Parts: sequence; C-alpha cells; structure tokens
Amino acid sequence: MDSCVHIYCGDGKGKTTAAVGLAVRAAGCGRKVLITRFLKTDHSGEVAALGLIPGITVTPCEQSFGFTFRMTEEQKKEAAVYYTALLDRTLKKAAKGGYHMLVLDEIMAVMNCGLVQEETVRAFITGRPSGLEVVMTGREPSEELISLADYVSEIRKVKHPYDQGISAREGIEY
Repeated sequence: MDSCVHIYCGDGKGKTTAAVGLAVRAAGCGRKVLITRFLKTDHSGEVAALGLIPGITVTPCEQSFGFTFRMTEEQKKEAAVYYTALLDRTLKKAAKGGYHMLVLDEIMAVMNCGLVQEETVRAFITGRPSGLEVVMTGREPSEELISLADYVSEIRKVKHPYDQGISAREGIEY
C-alpha cells in the first residue's frame, strides 16, 4: 500500500485541525501537500500559517455563500457551480502528480448538500495517482466513502462553548 485515504468526521471540533496537523507532518518530512477548503474563505489562522510552510499549497476559496442551511435555492445553485469548479481544478492539479497529499477540507458538507457530486470524489480516489494520500473532512461521510477509506476517525462532541452561546473565536475555531 503506497498511499491511504483518511476521513476525519463527526460533530466534534478538530476535524480540520487533525487534517492540518497531518499536512504539516507530511511537509516537515519533505512531502508536497495540496489543501483545498470548501465553505471556508481564507480568513483563518491556519491558512496564514500554512502559507509559510514550504511544500504546502492552499487553494484559495475566494467566495463564501454562508451556512448551507441558510442558503436560498439560487445561492445553492451558484455555490454548486463555484464548488464544482473548485473541486475540478483541485483534482486536475492533484492528478498531474508531484503532490504526496491532498486535503479536501469540508468536502463531506458540500457533497451532502449536493453542491458537488460524490461520484466525482469517489472516482478520483479509486483512480488517484500512485503515492497520493487523500484526506477528507466533514460530517456524515457516506458508507461508500467509508468503504474506500483506510482510516476513519470520528470526532465526537461532548461539550462545546457554542452550546452556551459563545461565538467562534479567532485563533481557536478559525
């Protein structure tokens, strides 16, 4: 086995953190990493830090459509066009070779909302270049994706400040 597929899922905090930690570890060992974030703009602490690490490329996510559960049908259509194009560009770049790891942050959310096609992701995973580790994050992966994965880690929320009305904090949640 020259590469594996990882899924970090669940309702707890830390899915992106785990994926970013794995990316930093890979880059620290001289590997090239491509990270694409869905549903998140580049305004976050990890994007700023990752940009300073040689070997890590973060694909810009320049548009935000807000929370998926608040999107109108028109916004969902617009988001689907944008995220499908973002995914296509990412997968083409990763398929060209030269990368050792691909991180698709919040890919589960955009698939679960129908903003990108899961079949596209599954087809890429099964035909990915030799040696390309794939890391995916988000809630509720499908059984099909779980069956393709080598690692599946579920991060469960036991307690979170958001439940007490505390908003996301810079440097902690973003």
